Amino acid sequence: MTDPERIPVIIGVGQVNDRPDDPDEGLDSLGLMVAALEVAAKDAGVPLAEIDSLAIVDQISFHHLGKLCEPLAAAIGASPAINYQSAAPHGDTPVRLLNEAANRIGAGEVKLAAIVGGEALRTAAGRAAKAASGEDKSYNAVRKVATRREPDYAQRHGLSAPVDVYPLYENATRAAWGDSLAKAQFESAEIWSRFSEVAAANPGAWIRKPASPAEILEVNARNRPIAFPYSKLMVANSSVNQGAGFIVASLAEARRRGIAEDRLIHVGMGAAAREPASILKRDRYDHSVSMETAITRTLALNAMTAEDFDHVELYSCFPCVPKMARRILGWPWDRPATVFGGLTFGGGPIANYMSHAIVSMVETLRREGRYGFLFANGGFATDNHCIVLGREPIAAASFPQDFDYQAEAEAKRGAVPELVEDYAGPATIESYTVFHGRDGQPKAGVVVARTPTDARTLAHVDVADAAMLAFLTDGTAEPVGTAGEIVALDEGFGWRAHTKVR
Repeated sequence: MTDPERIPVIIGVGQVNDRPDDPDEGLDSLGLMVAALEVAAKDAGVPLAEIDSLAIVDQISFHHLGKLCEPLAAAIGASPAINYQSAAPHGDTPVRLLNEAANRIGAGEVKLAAIVGGEALRTAAGRAAKAASGEDKSYNAVRKVATRREPDYAQRHGLSAPVDVYPLYENATRAAWGDSLAKAQFESAEIWSRFSEVAAANPGAWIRKPASPAEILEVNARNRPIAFPYSKLMVANSSVNQGAGFIVASLAEARRRGIAEDRLIHVGMGAAAREPASILKRDRYDHSVSMETAITRTLALNAMTAEDFDHVELYSCFPCVPKMARRILGWPWDRPATVFGGLTFGGGPIANYMSHAIVSMVETLRREGRYGFLFANGGFATDNHCIVLGREPIAAASFPQDFDYQAEAEAKRGAVPELVEDYAGPATIESYTVFHGRDGQPKAGVVVARTPTDARTLAHVDVADAAMLAFLTDGTAEPVGTAGEIVALDEGFGWRAHTKVR
């Protein structure tokens, strides 16, 4: 594609952090979006009033605000012909909205497109605490959104929020890769320590203090266990007030506006695929065919390999995600897998993290390197969308493109086991986790098991059973794949191990 009117480039980026002493004085999610777009507009040198398209990442911290399309357009003085908000707050959304903007520019439909998101979860929690007036002041917007409906089978076993589910992938992949618990935790800590170093050098990051691998591994009052084998310094930090946005233009429009060529970052082609929405209707937990498809197809579309990239952003809500992604991509564990700082240290503003990653990738490529790879993940390891950015034109890129590769992912998917909700009898562990309370003590656990007919079922773990707890968490033996028994209890079904436990 050589027509500059149809070549998409990012011309402006902006991100903001809001740290009010009094939550009543803090910006809400709409205010963060306005602030981020104003920074992006200044960076590009274009008036926001002239944008043709406005795409908004859905937010949860101020959910009562509803659709923000008209309020945001009014706040920035714009009347874009295309103005929409994503249907849900999924982590892949910013990359998808970037891909959609590139398609519209490639089709000649728009010349200036803005994408933005913001989450004021810290401010929302602070206001909720003030309003509680001495009552229970705990507030978890993520879990609140996840448990709005009547609990289903998975939720009745504690699998409600992302932090409950991703450990299933962590424990399953560890076993599949033949790693010991110590080796798997070492890899997580090394990757996360490099994230912290990147965040420390990034003015847009929320936590700008490096953490050593030893600090990430040490479980203590400040780094309490969350869901085995994850502790606080290994999980996304949603207690942030952050906004980020960026402006995409046609290359011709950028040149007409006199934007310097070394400020322009070219958009490459993208690919997306997703897992079934229900975590219990997936073929496996030690691999994701949708992740594999999104990554490998993006490489093929742009005629690139991992060696072509100077920088990558591998989504990092929990360690299992970048660990799986880097193996598919071929990215070494000892190179930074982020340009922003990861969701623990850069900040985890729910669905808008990748907007910050895009902003940071643009800033990084303006300084050094030629190409960057962005991998986004959303939901419960559900949605995957990748895209490439370049300081130089990407020869293979052509827009508009169809980035939906769901059919290809489905062709690779293995058989999905039948789900049985009332099973008692012999079974083997497919994956598992143990949940901890805020005091650090185990409060519950769940085993995902396979029956002799290869059906899938769930069982509760009795965390008062010290020997059982040790077997699942001390790393002496690998629990995944071991045999046991599911027994009927007064409430549900419980797991009993056949393997001798200490």
